[in-house]
Amino acid sequence: MKMKISPKLKFTILFCLSIFTLTVKAKTVTTPKIKPSQEWIDQKFSMFIHFGLYSVYGGVYEGKSVERGYSEQIQSFAGIFSDWYGETANEFNPLKWNPDSVVSLAKQAGMKSIIFTSKHHDGFCMYHSRYTEFNIVDATPYSRDLMKELADACRRGGIGFGVYYSLIDWHYPHAYPISSHNADPLTDEHYEFNMKQVEEIMTNYGDISEIWFDMGSLTPEQSKGLYELVNRLQPDCMISGRLGNDYVDFAVMADNEYPDYKMGIPWQTAASIFNETWGYRSWQVRGDLQEKREEKISSLIKVISRGGNYLLNIGPRGDGSIVEFERDVLLGVGNWISKNSEAIYGSEASPFHTPFEWGDITYNNDKIYAFISKMPANSKIELSGFKGKVKSAELLSTGQPLFFSQKGDKLIINADMGINNRGIDTEAVSEAEFPVIKISFVDGFTINPSIIVNDGKLIPGNSMPVFGHSSLNYYAGYKSLTGYDWAFKTGRKSIIPKISFTESEVGRSLKLNIDGESQIVTLKPSGEKTITTPKGSVMWGKLYRKPGKGVFGNLEEEGLDFVSVGQLSEDLKTVWKEVIDYKYGEKYQEKISPRQSFILLQEIESDRNQTIAVRLGSGNGAYIILNGRYITAHLSPKRLKYQEEIVLLPLTKGKNQLIVKYYNGYEKELSYSITPLNEWTIFENNLSSYNLQEKEYHTISLTAEDAESYVSPIRMNNIVIELN
Repeated sequence: MKMKISPKLKFTILFCLSIFTLTVKAKTVTTPKIKPSQEWIDQKFSMFIHFGLYSVYGGVYEGKSVERGYSEQIQSFAGIFSDWYGETANEFNPLKWNPDSVVSLAKQAGMKSIIFTSKHHDGFCMYHSRYTEFNIVDATPYSRDLMKELADACRRGGIGFGVYYSLIDWHYPHAYPISSHNADPLTDEHYEFNMKQVEEIMTNYGDISEIWFDMGSLTPEQSKGLYELVNRLQPDCMISGRLGNDYVDFAVMADNEYPDYKMGIPWQTAASIFNETWGYRSWQVRGDLQEKREEKISSLIKVISRGGNYLLNIGPRGDGSIVEFERDVLLGVGNWISKNSEAIYGSEASPFHTPFEWGDITYNNDKIYAFISKMPANSKIELSGFKGKVKSAELLSTGQPLFFSQKGDKLIINADMGINNRGIDTEAVSEAEFPVIKISFVDGFTINPSIIVNDGKLIPGNSMPVFGHSSLNYYAGYKSLTGYDWAFKTGRKSIIPKISFTESEVGRSLKLNIDGESQIVTLKPSGEKTITTPKGSVMWGKLYRKPGKGVFGNLEEEGLDFVSVGQLSEDLKTVWKEVIDYKYGEKYQEKISPRQSFILLQEIESDRNQTIAVRLGSGNGAYIILNGRYITAHLSPKRLKYQEEIVLLPLTKGKNQLIVKYYNGYEKELSYSITPLNEWTIFENNLSSYNLQEKEYHTISLTAEDAESYVSPIRMNNIVIELN
């Protein structure tokens, strides 16, 4: 990957930074197109504003602090009657609100757009809606279209304007009433009401950079209708993944979530100054300003170094004034950004495949930017895994040159206090807050693959996976594996790839890209063979169970090599309970509430390294890991009540742990099963010959041509590619 020539294509299809090349990973079926402008991708940092009727309360009801839940949802958590809550509009007169000052603050903070809450769950509109009088113009003494004035101020200030829109509504009479989970379905009447309100927002407020849908549990048809409406009225408006059912232009992580992996899609983390709330909370303990500023700078670095955009929220008071602490946090972040903007705006995610203990990386063309969050004891910043001649290293904020030495693919930069090779004092490096080192190259650079296969089989286990983020609704968001990348070496001038697969992949359509040349392949068996597990080589041990937590994609055991089933929880009850008399091969059905899950841990002992097969049955969704390593996860918009799949498990010699999280998204009961297979069938497809040019290594990528959306899981975890 020659970084020097990496294109920045304006207003084009989404780029996907794969492990060793920049390639498009944007096949979609349910979503008509993927249209992130390069401007949206490059902006990196934006302002979120939670401002509404709830701001009047400031987290207090009847003289008492409401400590449960977010303060913008105080109506629900304090149990305020709807008519009493509605009367609060008579007190809402935010005369201290100044849209131009808000825009100025955003710009000083280095933010490139503002996303404003047009309507939150309480149903109160911060704009003049013609479909309800429960809005800031008709129901309050303020009597002005506050959102319109902010949109105009954004345009005057030269930054983008976007809106948040809650898909649930506690005020609309034909919507579901307040529930504990905010993931209620939409009645037909409520859906039509939302369509009308979204239409007026998209029509009456100028160019909208993005619409941030939130909550609710829509049908695929409802998500499709809203997605197409926005596309028709504002084709350049980006649509958040929380619309659901994988109708998405950019994925949204869970609140205040910072993934530790890169994604090959546009994505965003929305964060609040305080994780406890988004709306104004008068009694919030705000703590040390410097610590909070450093926390948010660190979070910004985490997001942009993994290719995302950071959306940081403020919650104005009910009178419209900005909380001084939040203002000062933003100004502090902006001061740091102003010195290091070159490493932020327009940058791309770290091209490296392994993290560095000292911090994170972005890059832009032929330059690498190293963000130092943990200075090594010897003050030496080491970088390896690349090819290219380093021309210079300097402290970005001052341009101060730094001493460095390079030997092959290993670079060592001296960030210690003292005198560098040009006689310049480098004390500023050690004293700088999150110093950024700019590394320039003579003629670009390339990144070495983390894994290179030498004339062997290409399997998921030796690939460099590409991840997305699938979301059917807020509670059903998860890390979705969308493709596999491989690098391989061979002395051959041509190869004839042979793809092996199981019955679970028969009929699937995939795209195979070899050194930039693509081919669409439908998996139709041209040969087959039976695989048998050696008798006595595998022992299925104890089975354990515990309740699942949080959203579907939250699996605490992922990344752990070994899970201790005897570990006690805080309430001194055993987390894992042994399942007695479980019958393998039998389909179980249990009554379980929607949005609930449980986790099974199966111990498996093998006397050798070998691959075995198991047939897993699941309901709406399953998240599968083996020895802490991600195998597959899926939660289909088709809402299947029961599905079976063969999963090949690459066991290591000794003890293994198969963990499956079973999730019920929509039903009154959940079905599941585990069936170990002593033998199974492997099918084969021989492809046409590929001529190879002389290269140090070659690349192959595999994506699903028949995926429901470009964020949907590939579900081809049994694929093996042999290079004959």
